[in-house]
Amino acid sequence: MKKETKKILVTGGAGYIGSHTAVELIEKGYDVVLVDDLSNSHLNSLKGIENITGVKPTFERFDLCDADRLEEFFSRHHDVDAIIHFAASKAVGESVEKPLKYYTNNIAPLTNLLAAMKRYDIPNFVFSSSCTVYGEPDTLPVTEQSPIKPAISPYGNTKQIGEEILSDTSYSDEFYNTIALRYFNPIGAHASAEIGELPLGVPANLVPFITQTAIGIRECLSVFGDDYGTPDGSCIRDYIHVVDLAKAHVIAVERLIAGNNKKGFEVFNLGTGTGTSVLEAIKSFEKVSGQSLNYKIVPRREGDIEKVYADTTFANDELGWKSEKDLDEMMASAWKWELRLKEEREKTTPQEA
Repeated sequence: MKKETKKILVTGGAGYIGSHTAVELIEKGYDVVLVDDLSNSHLNSLKGIENITGVKPTFERFDLCDADRLEEFFSRHHDVDAIIHFAASKAVGESVEKPLKYYTNNIAPLTNLLAAMKRYDIPNFVFSSSCTVYGEPDTLPVTEQSPIKPAISPYGNTKQIGEEILSDTSYSDEFYNTIALRYFNPIGAHASAEIGELPLGVPANLVPFITQTAIGIRECLSVFGDDYGTPDGSCIRDYIHVVDLAKAHVIAVERLIAGNNKKGFEVFNLGTGTGTSVLEAIKSFEKVSGQSLNYKIVPRREGDIEKVYADTTFANDELGWKSEKDLDEMMASAWKWELRLKEEREKTTPQEA
């Protein structure tokens, strides 16, 4: 008897991590439905997904804050087996300037989805969380049992609140099976260079700013501080390849669908377990790209923590997942993607006579 194809809803599915996860799901045989309002993503990613997989993903554009529109969506897609929820505003700096935007965009869709799940009998939910919930950790590496510190930004607070909502909901009603995946620092792009990180406007993350500086879009990269208590004075983060991250979402969904979760709400760290400084990341990029990067040291940036990296033992043992790609591979894929974007721009830019 042919196995029934499982349908997965991916919110924020046209975005950076969402598009890579859609590829991994499709390649594992899942029926994928993408929802995105395109406020921080591009329709081009849908073509990239199709070019990689040979499958044109089902896509609907709307804002998940619109509960009526979401209800209408589920009336047509009532056979969804699980939801992976990426859709959110995600820039730390912007969240400080526009907190109401972040509390609206990051909390209302979550509660709307959870309410609809019960009405349409969809118990399985994977939540895109963040290592920002740990704040400035007391000890390293960070485990899932490390203290949750007061958030240093509205963005970080929305992730903490999101996890609390999932925990409370799952505790109150055993119908819900939920997993929160706490990302460290996703970078890189798909090996095909069909999809990758493409921020709107000035990048808020390090690696796209590196690649855009190297390609000539940005004049200079600012390194915020070289006087931290780290070996080279720059901040330390745990960079993980976006494809490794995407694969973890597939495993999390499979865990929930199979009923292998140990409790209604589970949390896993997703990183490499290795701390890399900003200056080390720059050196890796220069090595794999052959480019000399124009950067300067500037004063520390408010809200930046000194160092954080993951203990991934629990995810490795419990999920059977482990990151595979090293820093040089991550940087090489990000550069390949940036070069691809340059080619696309040159094709669409009128040439001078």
